[in-house]
Amino acid sequence: MAQTFGTPLIGRTDELARLTGVLERAAAGDPRAVLLAGDAGVGKTRVLTEAAAHAAATGTTVLTGHCVDLGDVGLPYLPFTEILGAAAADERLAPAFAAHPAVNRLIGSAPGTAPDPGSRLQLFEGIAGLLADLADLAPLLLVLEDLHWADQSSRDLLRFLLSRGVLQRPAPGGPPRRLAVFASYRTDDLHRRHPLRPLLAELIRLPAVDRLDLRPLADADVARLVRALGTGPVDDGTVRRIVDRAEGNAFYAEELLAALPGDEGLGGLGDVLLIRIEQLTETTQQVLRTAAVAGRRVGHELLRDAVRLPLEELESALREAVGHQLLLPGDDGTYTFRHALTREAVYADLLPGERVRLHGLFAELLGRPGHPPESAAERAHHSRESHDLADALTASLEAAEHAQRVGAPAEELRHLESALDLWAAVDAPAHPADTDPVALTLRASAAAAHAGDPHRAVQLTRFALDRAGPDTDSELAARVRYTLAGNLIRIDHLEAAFTYSSEALALIPAEPPSRTWVWAAATHVLAARNVGRDEDAERVARQALDIAERLHMADARADLIVSLVGLSPHNRRTAQGRERLVQARDLARGAGNLPVEMRALYSLALGCYESGDMDACLTWLGDGLDRARRAGLLSSPYALELRYLQSLLLYTLGRWDECARAAGADAELLPTAGGFTTAPALYVALARGDLDAAVAGARTLFDGTFGNSDWMTTLVASIVLTDAAALRGAAEECVQQLRTSIEALVESTGMPDVVVRLAALALSAVADAAEAARMSADTEGAEHWARTAGELVELARTTAARGEDGTPQGPEGQAWLARAEAEHVRATTGPDTAAWERAVTAFGYGDPYELARCRRRLAEALLTADRREEAAEQARAALDTAVRLGAVPLREDLEALVRRGRLAPTMAAGDRIAALTARESDVLRLLGRGRTNRQIGEELFISGKTASVHVSNILAKLGAASRTEAVGIAYREGLIERAEAGGNG
Repeated sequence: MAQTFGTPLIGRTDELARLTGVLERAAAGDPRAVLLAGDAGVGKTRVLTEAAAHAAATGTTVLTGHCVDLGDVGLPYLPFTEILGAAAADERLAPAFAAHPAVNRLIGSAPGTAPDPGSRLQLFEGIAGLLADLADLAPLLLVLEDLHWADQSSRDLLRFLLSRGVLQRPAPGGPPRRLAVFASYRTDDLHRRHPLRPLLAELIRLPAVDRLDLRPLADADVARLVRALGTGPVDDGTVRRIVDRAEGNAFYAEELLAALPGDEGLGGLGDVLLIRIEQLTETTQQVLRTAAVAGRRVGHELLRDAVRLPLEELESALREAVGHQLLLPGDDGTYTFRHALTREAVYADLLPGERVRLHGLFAELLGRPGHPPESAAERAHHSRESHDLADALTASLEAAEHAQRVGAPAEELRHLESALDLWAAVDAPAHPADTDPVALTLRASAAAAHAGDPHRAVQLTRFALDRAGPDTDSELAARVRYTLAGNLIRIDHLEAAFTYSSEALALIPAEPPSRTWVWAAATHVLAARNVGRDEDAERVARQALDIAERLHMADARADLIVSLVGLSPHNRRTAQGRERLVQARDLARGAGNLPVEMRALYSLALGCYESGDMDACLTWLGDGLDRARRAGLLSSPYALELRYLQSLLLYTLGRWDECARAAGADAELLPTAGGFTTAPALYVALARGDLDAAVAGARTLFDGTFGNSDWMTTLVASIVLTDAAALRGAAEECVQQLRTSIEALVESTGMPDVVVRLAALALSAVADAAEAARMSADTEGAEHWARTAGELVELARTTAARGEDGTPQGPEGQAWLARAEAEHVRATTGPDTAAWERAVTAFGYGDPYELARCRRRLAEALLTADRREEAAEQARAALDTAVRLGAVPLREDLEALVRRGRLAPTMAAGDRIAALTARESDVLRLLGRGRTNRQIGEELFISGKTASVHVSNILAKLGAASRTEAVGIAYREGLIERAEAGGNG
């Protein structure tokens, strides 16, 4: 940071000590971030400058980036471009940059290669990797100033770095991560709907992120500051007047002092700043006014060309502005207003005509050859402010192209929408020759989809439809309609999607063959299938496939093959169907159409999951997500489906810790519309006994708080809420939740396969209620619940017999049906051994948790039939699983069953001990040394809550009632040494 100060830091000793303490921890390998909050002028920059100077003096590399307020300009990644540019200028760091070529997209140092329009995640991971490497060379401090002006792409990158990148502790034994991040923002600028607010709320919850509020200075400190700033003695009356007016604002106090003696009768800070500036020469005031139009910072050459002064006069004026601490020179040939408030005051004082003239001048200069592509965004801003709307339109389109190239879809959308606003205001001769408002609106809808906002994509495509009048080319009109249909499918407006896809096909003939007709047909096939018009879908698909082959459209062939597999008896659950899907995958990959390839990969993975082939499912999931990751399309529709299926599979296989970690990682990176992908982690929380957290998360999904709710969020929320009610024994609530869920699901997508699972979950609560009624001789209640059970099992049978594709469900659906049948028998006549044996066998395809839940019921049925030895065996197997998974409610139910049924001991001590995982053994050793959960977490680099779960599992496995008893058992069995057991003795 180039800024220096001639006075001591006053009144900020504690705040500076906190920051230097963070720097010391970071230098020792404990990466941290601090969000520095405060009103404008309170001293944020001064405190950060002092902290940065301390860091540099102790051997830390300091890199600073600034966010800039340029009104409607979207300069993607601006502060990080500044940081990377400064680092790239240091030849000593060249090897680190060479190892992460993705970052070249931001600093423009990729000669001879065209920028990749995708790879947003590659860019983020490249920057995180680069910063980690720089921190390996020397401790590193990143300073980000004025986050309240940050563009969305910068906010997304900061979220990624703090949650998944640079602040993550390295693996045990790995090199320490010597890095700190300090970021400042104005609290008085954060209105209720400010886009920074949700990010701040999210970041402050991260364990490695702290917030530091910079409060106004105490009156005594303001007085000390005034006396320290004065070039001579300042009388007490003047000091008191400044203290009263400054109200703890350091910058205001400094400007009041500098304005003496002409500050009497002035109003606020703006007046004080202007009286200061009016004391300068007219030439210097002209330079400041010109610089203020450029923004907070301006390059020397651009300023020189704008002021049009002889070089000596310009240098003299700049020297005066710098000497009065109004401008600060930068090492990169720029000048920056020392405080944003100064720039704002100067800009606000410009005459209207003067402001328009200077904006026009900057637009003209930035439009000359030689300026970098990112300057198009600034040019668009200046052209709009100077009322040159034709140039603003051209520059907005150039800015959109640049945003697309650097992977900033939110800024791309912003510039395209700006261009659309300008289109009607610009005379037709000035319109770009290679586009029109309809095609431009379609581009904007694609940008919205890439930015993770499918509802905005739909809205923009509707705008395109409105703009497409009767004179619109029929192929473009068809493209608008099938694009709208595709976007509507993504938000589950299926009937409307079918309507528009039908209109698209009607607008253009199938003969002569055209690419537009083939893609319209491919979209129509998908829309028709979603509304149950399978005959229509198959007819169009076969016709389109023939034309696609004649036109050598490999990617369209691939898309149509995927649809036809879904319409064939040899569907994705069969070997023949998957062979066809592999063919589609290969065709799409050869054609370079990644979205279609992702669709084929998702169908392959889902088909393997539905047929119970979990290993093959994992393979296809890995292939699909790897392709999406390398292309930067992890937020695309089918990639989101793959991420959800991966989390679901990890949950199903009992790999719950992996499932939770994957959900945490996804939550930090994905758009709000992808919130459903993290939902299987709610299943984990529910099964482990954290009902409140699971229900809260599910209601957030169900109510659409993650954005506009769709059928996937409704589906996963329905499972959690239904199962939670069943676990609480709330039968009425459970049945009502089932009915509410079915109504919501059927409305959006027809009767989905998951209904059989929901019915089985609700039946467990109904069966509990029926058993309770029979035990209390409540005949009427027992009959009511038996009737309810009959309705629910019939629903499960119907759904399982005819799934979404019209064929019987696979192993998972049949397993849930078996459980529903067993629960139905339990509700009507009591536990039935044969029914539960069928359920246990059915869940043997690979779902250990549901298998254990069925084994628990089978043990109850066996106990009722006085088959005690078999009951104990089933209870023991179920308990093993419950303990391994950390499924606390199930474990407690099984332990109660063992006690109630006086079954044989669930496990011998040696067997229990043998079940300890490697991580639990580590926890046990630390437990023996008397460590608390927090201390265990710190030593093993896990959270205290996770340590607590491990301790609970250890107590269960050892049959111990307390930590002390567990340590004693472990010592007796030789699991820990006496020295390790001493901490609890």
